[in-house]
Amino acid sequence: MTLQTIDLVVVIGYAIGIFVLAQWVSRDKAGESKDTSDYFLASKALPWWAVGASLIAANISAEQIVGMAGSGYAIGLAIASYEWMAGATLLIVGKFFLPIFLHNRIYTMPQFLEQRYGTSIRTIMAVFWLALYIFVNLTSIIWLGSIAVTQVAGINQDLALVGLGAFAVLYQLRGGLKAVALTDIVQVTLLVFGGLLVSALTLRAIGGDAGMIGGFTELTRRVPDHFHMILSPDNPHYKDLPGLAVLIGGMWIANLSYWGFNQYIIQRALAAKSLPEAQKGIVFAAFLKLLMPLVIVLPGIAAVVLAPDLAKPDEAYPAMLRLLPPGLLGLVFAALIAAIIASTASKINAIATIFTLDLYAKQFSRPTAAEDGRADPAQERRLVLVGRIAACVSIVIAMLTARPLIGQSDQAFQFIQEFSGFFTPGITVIFLLGLFWKRANEAGAIGAAIASVVLSYVLRAALPDLPFLNRMSLVFFLSLALAVVLSLLVQSRADANRVTVQDVDFRTTTGFNVACLGIVLILIALYATWW
Repeated sequence: MTLQTIDLVVVIGYAIGIFVLAQWVSRDKAGESKDTSDYFLASKALPWWAVGASLIAANISAEQIVGMAGSGYAIGLAIASYEWMAGATLLIVGKFFLPIFLHNRIYTMPQFLEQRYGTSIRTIMAVFWLALYIFVNLTSIIWLGSIAVTQVAGINQDLALVGLGAFAVLYQLRGGLKAVALTDIVQVTLLVFGGLLVSALTLRAIGGDAGMIGGFTELTRRVPDHFHMILSPDNPHYKDLPGLAVLIGGMWIANLSYWGFNQYIIQRALAAKSLPEAQKGIVFAAFLKLLMPLVIVLPGIAAVVLAPDLAKPDEAYPAMLRLLPPGLLGLVFAALIAAIIASTASKINAIATIFTLDLYAKQFSRPTAAEDGRADPAQERRLVLVGRIAACVSIVIAMLTARPLIGQSDQAFQFIQEFSGFFTPGITVIFLLGLFWKRANEAGAIGAAIASVVLSYVLRAALPDLPFLNRMSLVFFLSLALAVVLSLLVQSRADANRVTVQDVDFRTTTGFNVACLGIVLILIALYATWW
């Protein structure tokens, strides 16, 4: 596969356009400079469309596009549960979690843990999340992104890795979250349009004169085994998607942790101009998640018919790109880069936020006030500078460690799931108890965090055939039981819980409720059709 001149023009045009747009939205008002609220929370003024688009842009990257298309090739439509169940999870986040976070003026997840439990767990989890984001998430995104770029453009992979990382950090370095979130509507539009274009062309290639609808009908006829959402125990991929566990089991634990308590995801909603605006953004993102399988899973299923002899499933999406004529290939390639850049920039910004506000500011920067009672402008500028330095350092570390950490893995996506899955049950326990059970304390929270890692490792070694999602469910309930017991046995400090819930208004607008009902009905229809 080679890019023609017109393709290169499209890609370069995209890169210049998105960089210029990011700098334009990052500009300061005359005589003013950015403070921590401006840089890390976009001045808490994001509109709903920016919140929703940025949630999806932060989520979808190379490992999603290439990995889920590959899973579509190997498993089929069942892999779409990761997208469709995420849409349902977002509704819970918008209805029950965001009102508490925004009412208590939360800006990072470690900050919530300190206000709810104490200082020790804030520091522990801040260090954990920094390690996870840098050495697992950031390295995997730029590594898998560089593979995708190399496969399409044919350039040296190390050059692609450095280029993606450098561009991602530079285009958001000046403006922080505002630069990321306000440009993500362009990134998501390009991503969705490019993905739909690939799906349309693959279906036309299958359907011939019958067009896209005929192509889809033919695809379901030729590979009917790829159109089941709930896999039976005798399915060879049951271990990856263990039947009803995708609806009532471990997938809920993974999704609640990812969409509700993950800094680089939830940070967009925390930066919304108001709770109703954040909830509208959540609904927008949920509708986009319903659309995502059409964008990234369907091309992989189509590849079963159009490219049945692929050496590895992850080659499915690049193989489908070969159907694109010059010009359109450049557009879809730009969409792929957009997904990589947007997700990378989101993680870089989350790393800078946690390091600056949860570690540096707590240890080395005592809050001071100016004469008018506001935060000291000099101190605010220093914290923003620290955030920018942390952003640059994090991407350099990721570039240097990507090959040693991820390069030797045959399945980088599985590496991410396995590593993060050790911690996910404990994180979900800590936050759910912290949000909804007054008796929960720091001893129970730390116990759940430790138990999650230890039990996950023990069960993985003792029961290697236990499906990953089922293992997470088991670890979740065991960690939950331990957290409850420790919270009841250990006396809490009187001032430990500073999170207020009693004054939180969980009522939502009619528009939000109608949209939620619509999403739920669509999900019921989808699962009923493809069960």
